[in-house]
Amino acid sequence: MLLLLFCGSRASYSQGFVKKYINSLINDTSDIRNPQFLVYPTLAYSPETSWEIGLSSLYVYYAKRDTTNRLSEISGFTFFTLENQYGLWFDHALYSDQSKWFFLGRLRFQSFPLKYYGIGMESSPDYLALVEANQILIKERVLRKVRSNLFVGVEMDFQRLGSVNFVSAPESSGFELPNGSEGSTNFGLGAGVVYDDRHNVLNVRKGFFSELGYLKYFDGLSDYEFSTVISDSRFYRPVGKHTVFAAQLLGQFNRGNIPFNQMALMGGDSMMRGYYSGRFRDNNQLATQVEMRFLPLPLGFSNRIGAAAFAGVATVFPDFSNLNLDKIAWSAGAGLRFLLFPKKDIYTRLDYAFTAEGSGFYIFIGEAF
Repeated sequence: MLLLLFCGSRASYSQGFVKKYINSLINDTSDIRNPQFLVYPTLAYSPETSWEIGLSSLYVYYAKRDTTNRLSEISGFTFFTLENQYGLWFDHALYSDQSKWFFLGRLRFQSFPLKYYGIGMESSPDYLALVEANQILIKERVLRKVRSNLFVGVEMDFQRLGSVNFVSAPESSGFELPNGSEGSTNFGLGAGVVYDDRHNVLNVRKGFFSELGYLKYFDGLSDYEFSTVISDSRFYRPVGKHTVFAAQLLGQFNRGNIPFNQMALMGGDSMMRGYYSGRFRDNNQLATQVEMRFLPLPLGFSNRIGAAAFAGVATVFPDFSNLNLDKIAWSAGAGLRFLLFPKKDIYTRLDYAFTAEGSGFYIFIGEAF
């Protein structure tokens, strides 16, 4: 009898806790100055993973609980997919008091079999091999404000690809293995300049962000010697009271002896949604996208549901002498939004994107860019 009472009380407590937790998310009655932490299970689908089961977390706060400071965020994600992929991801954008310091980075630990299609825009839509590998990626930028909204600092990038195995696809008739097919460890150091006047990086209503970064992977610190320049500019403009126009221009330019996993990769959940991440890869990439966000929709019965429509174009190429603007991939789509944290204006997004080769479905907290 005591055991039954104990089990009953535990079950009642658990149900009460879950109900209270869900209610706190839906109603968001907390003080806007207080940090907020969210943990929730996810079920998603994307071209890279097929069906994906995971646990996501998000921590957002204002430095010194001062809402005039920019909103900082740390997001975590652990997952397992039906393609036998698993891993742990952490991303962060952290601002100190008065934005004197800005820390921007990501961390990835994953066993992530991926399809390899070859190099260049002429690569076939039928993948050549399934690449089985374990990956560690740590990228960090430490930036100091030098004047209003302008930051300069150092950057580092560590990437290790181990236990690599190229399993040829049944339809492939043989191909040349790329640089790094045996695995590699590469450590890059460099510098960056960032202009950033965004207040909420997860849902920008108005602002401009531009990053120019340079990384050098030196012989002795890396298995491959090469350099990378990243240029990423994002523009946000309000159109009416609840509509935002957003645009992004991205460039990645590599020079030297580049391993296949650190080439410019087209596709993924942010830029060129709908394409498999790495569907096209080469030394360099130019990509751009635009998006209209309706946050929220004027539905009358709810002010927490929004929508978005987006489109993008991109190309990869070995060098500028071989840049061919006739060989461009396109992507377009639309999605729904749900206002998760009303006081902090943070939405979760559900996007469906289609391309000339297929489609992709994505669920994430925060906008794609």
